[in-house]
Amino acid sequence: MATRRLRSSTVVLGGMGVLAAMITSCGSEPDKRCVDPLTRDKLPSYECKNGKGSYYYGGSSKNGKVEGGSFDKSAVERGGFGCSGTGGG
Repeated sequence: MATRRLRSSTVVLGGMGVLAAMITSCGSEPDKRCVDPLTRDKLPSYECKNGKGSYYYGGSSKNGKVEGGSFDKSAVERGGFGCSGTGGG
């Protein structure tokens, strides 16, 4: 009988973890990278803090360059289950 309780607790806790992940992922921030705004080369994050770079949201990185995202944070879709957003460009 104790084994059944343990299994039930595991299922409940696992389900709560999935629910928590779904709730928090909807409001999560898109990925951001520090980038040279002219060349789209990735830069160290301190370059954005000192004004030499700009944050690039979403997209992906290939060979040190970013693509498929936007410098406008609000234009980038946020991920998550059941979330809706606008596509970025």
